[in-house]
Amino acid sequence: MGTFSRRAALTAAAGTTAALALGGPAAATETGTLLPTGRQYRVTSGKQTLVVAEVGAELRSWTVDGHAVLAGHPDTGMGDSHMGKILLPWSDRIAGGKYRFDGTDYETPITEHWSGCAIHGLAAFLPWTPVKQGGNRLRLGAVLYPQYGYPFLLEFQTEYVLEKTGLRVTLTATNAGDRPAPFGSGYHPYFKTAPRIEDAKLTVAASTYLINDDNGIPVGRAAVTGTVNDFRTPALIGPAKLDLAYTDLIRTSAESTLAELETPDGHKIQLWADAKHKYLLVYSDDYAEGRPARQAIAIEPVTGPGNSFNSGENLIVLNPGETFRSSWGVRTNSL
Repeated sequence: MGTFSRRAALTAAAGTTAALALGGPAAATETGTLLPTGRQYRVTSGKQTLVVAEVGAELRSWTVDGHAVLAGHPDTGMGDSHMGKILLPWSDRIAGGKYRFDGTDYETPITEHWSGCAIHGLAAFLPWTPVKQGGNRLRLGAVLYPQYGYPFLLEFQTEYVLEKTGLRVTLTATNAGDRPAPFGSGYHPYFKTAPRIEDAKLTVAASTYLINDDNGIPVGRAAVTGTVNDFRTPALIGPAKLDLAYTDLIRTSAESTLAELETPDGHKIQLWADAKHKYLLVYSDDYAEGRPARQAIAIEPVTGPGNSFNSGENLIVLNPGETFRSSWGVRTNSL
């Protein structure tokens, strides 16, 4: 997510090929060519089919009764805009790629050059391997080894479950090292609104949004009341260019709907996230590369705001041996 006028360079995508089943040939097409997205892990349950890519444990495809819910990308390209990725061990940005933790200064590589920030963590291109698969669920695991700028050792597992009402995603993150580690998590699913985002209706159960500087770093917050960013009741997206982190989320139950998207053909999705997700980022995909813009919308549950490694706002500190666990999911009226 970032400021539109300077959102210049996002990575690009290309190509297509059929998904490979779990346990099939390693990261290859039928001709033996390695895929940029790695193995394609498929889960089917009733009307639902889910495809998760090995690289980044990416939500690449989810169809319900033949309807594509997600805006994915072909398995022969790496995709752009972190589409479908898990964001670990931080989401959004670290200003200047620099932060101070536990009395030590660290500097991570700049991965978004227009803003001069380190964006969306270090796990987007990690390979994730199967831990358990059966029936309606898939569990993948990965290890983030210590590296310059983030010398901490973390073990991850993420589980995808196709339930009667839709998709549930659960993450566990364990500090396997010998020192406390700064941590945050997030997800970057894109939902289809094609052919026109302008005709889709959006609801966001939040009373506040963050104000960013020109580099996408939060510098304040404002109430949604009386602004064009107020989607507490369903409203057409229209020409709005959304690139916001919403907070003060309005929850009526543990898994109450935080965002709803309704497309002109009558399809609805409802996204929920547990209380560990304090923010919901909404991005109207105005700066897609290698594909049409504004045919999808990213609705991203995250634990902390941008630059939390510096501000400390909702920063999670994992002590050695400690495990963090969180869940989110999507319901659909197609089931």
